[in-house]
Amino acid sequence: MRLLSLFGDRKAIVGMIHVGALPGTPRNGSSPDEIVAKAAEEAGVYAEAGLDGLLIENMHDVPYLKGAVGPEITAVMTAAGVAVRQAVPAMPLGVQILAAANREALAVALACGASFVRGENFAYAHVADEGLMPTAEAGPLLRYRRQIGAQHVGLIADVKKKHSSHAITQDVPLSEAARTTEFFGADGVVVTGVATGEPAVPADVATVRAAVRVNVCIGSGLTAENLPEYWPHAEIFIVGSTLKRDGLWSNTIDRDRVEQFMSVVRRLREEG
Repeated sequence: MRLLSLFGDRKAIVGMIHVGALPGTPRNGSSPDEIVAKAAEEAGVYAEAGLDGLLIENMHDVPYLKGAVGPEITAVMTAAGVAVRQAVPAMPLGVQILAAANREALAVALACGASFVRGENFAYAHVADEGLMPTAEAGPLLRYRRQIGAQHVGLIADVKKKHSSHAITQDVPLSEAARTTEFFGADGVVVTGVATGEPAVPADVATVRAAVRVNVCIGSGLTAENLPEYWPHAEIFIVGSTLKRDGLWSNTIDRDRVEQFMSVVRRLREEG
């Protein structure tokens, strides 16, 4: 899949919807109806501001399970995806379920009509804050995608992802890790900083851009101030924390911060 075709073949801004803490998780304090309504409301704010796409993620479910989640998570994430799609049917939607619950994300995407998923642990192994992730997901995940008839759902995959130690693959250069992720079938690769809200190293983004033919996505730490530095080296910009009050991912959307960010996007597009 050519990911940029989802966004009219232009560089795309994808807004994060951090779905409220889901049933059964330690921080849950809202009903499924309330969680779903809030996700749809945030989608409307992003659509009004002119973002190009959306990504729903269960970020509030800390501490995360590793590699799989219960049916209650899959069910409410599906409901949230359906509500977002109904609220803004023209905007491409992505799904990510933490941590590395990639099959569940694919199932949710298929059920709600989402366009892509963001996957973890796609190639190589690493030690995440949830524990050891020893087996690359690419082989079983892409077979599962075919099994359920979801080949039309794109897949972007993190390369040496945030919140993780990569000591066990320290002899694998970032460029080679990116090439392997592409070779294994990812439709796009994601470069991040060390944690949510932390910017990627610009040289790392440039290295990955030079190494792969698929689209490069930046997945953390984007701000109105640093976006111009990254703009030449990536095609998809996933933005969340900086659009929230005080720049904190767990806060509510700040419309003024959204407008400030999008004003920079408009300027960069005008400059070509």
